[in-house]
Amino acid sequence: MNRPPMMRSLLLAALAALFAAGCAGTKAASTDTGTGTKSVTKTNEPPPISNRAKLLFEDALGALEAQKKANAFDYPSLERKFKAALDADPNVAEADYNLGVLAERQGNTQEAVSRYQVALKKKPTLRQASENLAVIAQNAGDISGAVSIYQGVLKIYPDDGNSRARLAEIYRQTGDHEKAMEFSRAALMREPQSVTAYKVMMRSYLERKQLAMAKLVALRAMKIDQNDPELHHTIGLILLQEEKKDAARLSFKRAVEVRADYVPARVQLAQMELDSEDYPGAEEHLRRVLQADSKNAAAHLNLGIAYKGQGQLDKAMQEYDEAEKLDPKMAAVYFNRGILLHRHKGAPDRAIELYRKYISLSGGEVALNAEHPIFGLLREAESIVQAQREALAAEEQQKKLEELQKQQQEMMKAEEAKQGNVAPASGTDAPAPTTPAGGTQPAANTPPANAPPAQPAQPAADPQQKNPAKADPAEPADDIF
Repeated sequence: MNRPPMMRSLLLAALAALFAAGCAGTKAASTDTGTGTKSVTKTNEPPPISNRAKLLFEDALGALEAQKKANAFDYPSLERKFKAALDADPNVAEADYNLGVLAERQGNTQEAVSRYQVALKKKPTLRQASENLAVIAQNAGDISGAVSIYQGVLKIYPDDGNSRARLAEIYRQTGDHEKAMEFSRAALMREPQSVTAYKVMMRSYLERKQLAMAKLVALRAMKIDQNDPELHHTIGLILLQEEKKDAARLSFKRAVEVRADYVPARVQLAQMELDSEDYPGAEEHLRRVLQADSKNAAAHLNLGIAYKGQGQLDKAMQEYDEAEKLDPKMAAVYFNRGILLHRHKGAPDRAIELYRKYISLSGGEVALNAEHPIFGLLREAESIVQAQREALAAEEQQKKLEELQKQQQEMMKAEEAKQGNVAPASGTDAPAPTTPAGGTQPAANTPPANAPPAQPAQPAADPQQKNPAKADPAEPADDIF
């Protein structure tokens, strides 16, 4: 297997220190910090260090234990205390080791590796440093390197139970449950209080759906350490599979009570709140998850869903964008962003692209259940887009028709105006007749040549004659003497 340079260097350093220690067999007592690593309290064969350094180291260790009980860690303060012990005497290997533990707790793996290596150089018998290096190698995917470190520890310390428990976990992760159980039992025979060995057995039973046995082992481990969050979390997972949601919720809450930054339990609680549509509750847990792991793409996605449930659409979109940056192949990002654009932002055309990308990343249509909601959403978005296109086409057609009608009206007005200039209408504004050249102006009262003859004027009535005789215009009146 090709190992990363850092993994190769820490593997060589750990093995060199182990073999340099020979078979001294010095055993170091330690205290679990709740991270899977241990802080050293004292050793059977301490190196010669000054009394002042001893006092400063004990003070730092006391502060660590107090903060552990309070479940509130002030890492800068603890680091200053352990560094003060080193300043007083650089031979305090346990101080280097505990600084490595603090660095690992804060996600600074490179610093942790460096501190563990320095501790091993100062004190090769400090097995915990080698074991933690093996854990880091294992988490980085260098399984063979981690196995080599553990096997090196067992060659020098055949009765070491913790290395057997760690090897058991590696076998469980690779699917060899038989060897995992074998090494776990061997570890418990040598160290009956090994919570690590119990955890391996618990996880192995859970993965094989042997829920009763998994719960039994978890309860036994809890008698040893009630403040281990993983034990409460695992019991919660078992209860979920037994469909006891309320009891599972209590177990997950207990896990975050004993360790507020325990991410797996926070994730489970957030999912349960989303399922019950308690979006503010889900937001609270997801914020705590992101405080511990800001690069958690799934947490950003779920926080976006929680914001959407509360009507905060712009914040939801920001979280979807962040999730996509962290994991562009997370199909659910495109599904949820598509719904937001489709149903809430009036952009079904963009949603169609996202829906199709979701289908592609999910393995294609054949990989999805025919009843998956994505198909109904896609059809709905396509129908909306088609209706919008048809409406737009109809609107454009109507505009063209109106424009044509307007042009026709303008043409008709122009034609009417043109005809008016050729034969203007008669009226008071008509021009007076003109006299032809060489002619004479007719008299004002002279009728036209073709006018009918004028009728004789009727005589005016005599005002003294009350009843004037009516003369017949066709015959003369008879004279009466």
